[in-house]
Amino acid sequence: MTGTRRPEEGPVQLDGGEGAGGGQLLRSALSLSLITGRPFHITGLRERREPPGLRPQHLACVRGAEALSASTAQGALVGASELSFTPGPVRTGDYVLEVGTAGSTTLLFQCLFFPLALAGGGQLTLRGGTHVPHSPSYHYLGGVWLPAVHAFGLSASLRLTHAGFYPEGAGEFHAEVLPPGEPPALVDLPARGTLRDITVSTFVGGLPFSVAERQSRATEAALRERGIYCHTQNRPLPVTRSAGSVTFILAQFENTFAGFSAVGERGSSPEEVGREAAEAMARFMESAGAIDEHLGDQLLLPAALLAGGRLGAVSPGTTRFTTARVTEHLLTHARVLERFLPVKIGVEPGGAVEVRPA
Repeated sequence: MTGTRRPEEGPVQLDGGEGAGGGQLLRSALSLSLITGRPFHITGLRERREPPGLRPQHLACVRGAEALSASTAQGALVGASELSFTPGPVRTGDYVLEVGTAGSTTLLFQCLFFPLALAGGGQLTLRGGTHVPHSPSYHYLGGVWLPAVHAFGLSASLRLTHAGFYPEGAGEFHAEVLPPGEPPALVDLPARGTLRDITVSTFVGGLPFSVAERQSRATEAALRERGIYCHTQNRPLPVTRSAGSVTFILAQFENTFAGFSAVGERGSSPEEVGREAAEAMARFMESAGAIDEHLGDQLLLPAALLAGGRLGAVSPGTTRFTTARVTEHLLTHARVLERFLPVKIGVEPGGAVEVRPA
């Protein structure tokens, strides 16, 4: 179901400085290009970021897309502001990919997951950062993202070999990506429903276990101040060269899950990290969204695949949900998806999102 180009579909032109203008635009374009068989040309790559242009972690996604397929990329160099990508058929198989240092393995996984699943599945071993700032943590991937994409008939199993923290990275996880199951006719998440459980998990690798204890106590205290009660657990993580900590809050509601991560950075105390995670959870509870803002952005791609008929022939093939906050990332992502697939994405200022066939 990947790499099949329809006669009426041609190359997609993208402005890398549009909207949020970050690496997500490139990652989504790579996924969609492999799935639809449509080449793309992107200019102004990360032109408003510092430093601008293609960075090593973005280049890893291009190389990963090439490794899975008979694809070619022109301009794929660190610092490049322009890139052309011509996709080839995705090959199922067993792949070992390096992101380098603390580049995000979870973002690379999300880039390659959908093309590999639609090609029939396969194995991915990804090396780099597993718990780094500004990307989903490994535990968010398994605890929130995977259950959400399962609603679309997509699935994988994950296994963490060792964690990788910023700046050294050197983490690794293994993923078995499964072929798609039966697609749903409709995914409808208008409200999260009653809060059923909150688990605060703090993990440390290469640091004294007292760091985890301090971090989780701070999270629990900050949540309790806001009238939110939880149970906590502290766990060690295997590491090689890197050392770090992460607090992950998993909130289970009647209809949905939400997750919030805070990664320990050098110069931050365990108490500051714990409070950061709790404050993210508290902000979500003050919103009316069924899902957190990051998942709202990340669900657009499987929702567009459903609406575009790429997961199978279903009707109405529509996804509806409410997100805690409408971000520039979400709006930029929606525009990219509409250029690759015959879908219409409506986003209301209050957070209601609908993805349907065009």
